[in-house]
Amino acid sequence: MSTAEQVNHWTHTPLGDVRGYIQPHSLKELWFHTGTKCNLECDFCLEGSSPSDKRLLSPKLEEVMPLIDEAIEMGVEQFSFTGGEPFLAKDIIAILDYASQFKPCLVLTNGTEPLLKRLDALIALKTKNQHPISFRISIDSPNEHKHDLGRGHGNFTKAFIGMRKLHEQGFSVSLARHIENGEDQAQVDKQFQNLFVLNGLPADMNIVAFPDFLPPNSLPHVPHITTHCMTAYQTEEQRNNYMCANSKMIIKKGNALQVYACTLVDDDPDYFMGNSLQESMPKKVNLKHHRCYSCFAHGASCSEM
Repeated sequence: MSTAEQVNHWTHTPLGDVRGYIQPHSLKELWFHTGTKCNLECDFCLEGSSPSDKRLLSPKLEEVMPLIDEAIEMGVEQFSFTGGEPFLAKDIIAILDYASQFKPCLVLTNGTEPLLKRLDALIALKTKNQHPISFRISIDSPNEHKHDLGRGHGNFTKAFIGMRKLHEQGFSVSLARHIENGEDQAQVDKQFQNLFVLNGLPADMNIVAFPDFLPPNSLPHVPHITTHCMTAYQTEEQRNNYMCANSKMIIKKGNALQVYACTLVDDDPDYFMGNSLQESMPKKVNLKHHRCYSCFAHGASCSEM
């Protein structure tokens, strides 16, 4: 593909319409990807994570410190961490220790053995630093059998154990779940709330529901988002609330940390925004990725801010 064709693909739809885009306006949340290594191997994983996966690598403390410092200078309000399974990253406790000195932190985790092995270290951080560390545990379905079909036998119970232990230690905990086609959202949330009560958790614990984002490099047929779509069907306030309008994602490929537009597009090099946060901010984000359509149609967001 020629350079001209690449530029056209990034900026225009196949029919030649100018793609919809987001112009970033601030850095409220900075995400760090802790690598695609995970103790589980779920066939639906949007990152393609597994115990042996090395598509994205785990950053070291000394690599993330300059970006944390830069983000603080830019007015960041929260640091968030995702994977893979973050608690398999060798430096995750040291990174959380550094980051939570300055701002609140959120960690997305499956809540199983890697988390439990680091629990004592997390408890020590809770009393050491000024800002809280909170957690979001992935439990796909209120049905144990459905959850374990995707994540492996016994992991439903393990995740609830992890959630309960965090809550007992005074950490704020939320839950991430899947959205099934045609579901009754209120009914599903009620089933989760009943489980919370049974497990000694707050009935009103926050639930974040996600559509199926599909594994990396998937190419599903979804409508293309044009500039007309963004102005005819979305308000300025909605556009300003897109994740790519006020957050960035740091990933590690090879030996380099790179800034990407958001947490959902790291399988597409077109969303590489630079090697520093300042460099990345002026660059508009074209809504080319199929997961961008989820944000457009459903308001999907990885943030809890």
